[in-house]
Amino acid sequence: MKKSKAFWGFLVLALVIYAVVQGMISGGMLDLYYQNILIQMCINIMLAVSLHIVIGITGQFSIGHAGFMAVGAYISAIATMKLGLPLIVAILLGAVISALAGLLVGIPTLRLKGDYLAIATLGFAEIIRIIFLNVEYVGGAAGMVVTNMTTWTYAFVGVVITILVIANFTNSRHGRGCISIREDEIAADAMGINTTYYKVVAFTIGSFFAGIAGAIYAHNFFIIQPTTFNFLKSFDILIYVVLGGLGSLSGSAIAAIFLTLVSAYLANFPETRMIIYSVVLIIVMLYRPTGLMGTKEITSLFKFGKKGGSKV
Repeated sequence: MKKSKAFWGFLVLALVIYAVVQGMISGGMLDLYYQNILIQMCINIMLAVSLHIVIGITGQFSIGHAGFMAVGAYISAIATMKLGLPLIVAILLGAVISALAGLLVGIPTLRLKGDYLAIATLGFAEIIRIIFLNVEYVGGAAGMVVTNMTTWTYAFVGVVITILVIANFTNSRHGRGCISIREDEIAADAMGINTTYYKVVAFTIGSFFAGIAGAIYAHNFFIIQPTTFNFLKSFDILIYVVLGGLGSLSGSAIAAIFLTLVSAYLANFPETRMIIYSVVLIIVMLYRPTGLMGTKEITSLFKFGKKGGSKV
């Protein structure tokens, strides 16, 4: 009963938010500039939550998330611009290919730990970027022209699905296995938990939703370039998770919203934006090392597990 109430409560809240924003868009209260900020906010929330399952839930330090975003972006762009497929099919195709890439990368690299895993994931992201940089079929260094087809509806539905799936996974038996790995991998392994399997599963799910975010991102602008998905993009996504709180889904979402607004208002001052990012991180690490939310959630809407379960 508690699980059902939380689920429907979240859906009702999501529908209210969607209806209000859609009404403002239809009424002309939000122009294209603000619509673009909302869509970018949704994309960043998806990226933050999809990395949250890898770092915050499973405890694996990955800094190559932009690579999976790039796969989703380019595959979906190829599907619409080269193959003429509908946008929804292109988004799903980009997500599936990103998940397969996550699976292929995760199987060998997730046996590593700590800094070695971070370097391996960073290396993958750079390999993906260099491949797209040198493939003329997708425009190479000049980038690929993409028709703007992303709407507020696509972006918001993507956020809702991402949150629902990852929240349910976190509070499932598989999610408990991932949490046990985060808390003490040696103890989890001693208790018979297949640590490599759960790490790969979490990594693949995170890659899938990063692919969706990448596909929506690609069709929100008129061009995508390999330089967009460099190390700094992975660093931006990492900041969302760390600032929000390692282990807090709502914390990652809040941080993504806050930093998206900061970036939007400082768009003409990119150097200032990075300075503010750095200062905020230093302050958080000094006075709130667990992040803004720690492992807590702002409401029970993200807790779809049984009573007495983990509060992650």
